Amino acid sequence: MAALLDRLARAGPPAPAAAAPPAGWVGRLRQAFPPAGADARAPGRRDGAAAATAGLVEPLSGRELEVLGLLAAGRTNREIAGELVVTVDTVKKHVSHVLDKLGAANRTQAVAHARELGLLG
Repeated sequence: MAALLDRLARAGPPAPAAAAPPAGWVGRLRQAFPPAGADARAPGRRDGAAAATAGLVEPLSGRELEVLGLLAAGRTNREIAGELVVTVDTVKKHVSHVLDKLGAANRTQAVAHARELGLLG
């Protein structure tokens, strides 16, 4: 997104047939994103909700990263649910998303792939 906004800002005003965005709009919107090429997990990111990493089709959400960390620590679904104060069904859904996003068939593969990608310490 940051790269697209940078391109839009450099392109200047749109053709007359297109509606121009309000003055300063692109710049304000661009400020909501980290600098192009910056690590999306870097401190200062306001939402902290996504970890964009090469090798992932879709970034993990903040909650999915929490669940991933607990999976790496060997916690069961019930233990994760208790720690995060959610239902076991919610944990199962998060685990399913983590496995899908990491392209893993099971928890062990997910943790191994996450370590390869630098998502876990």
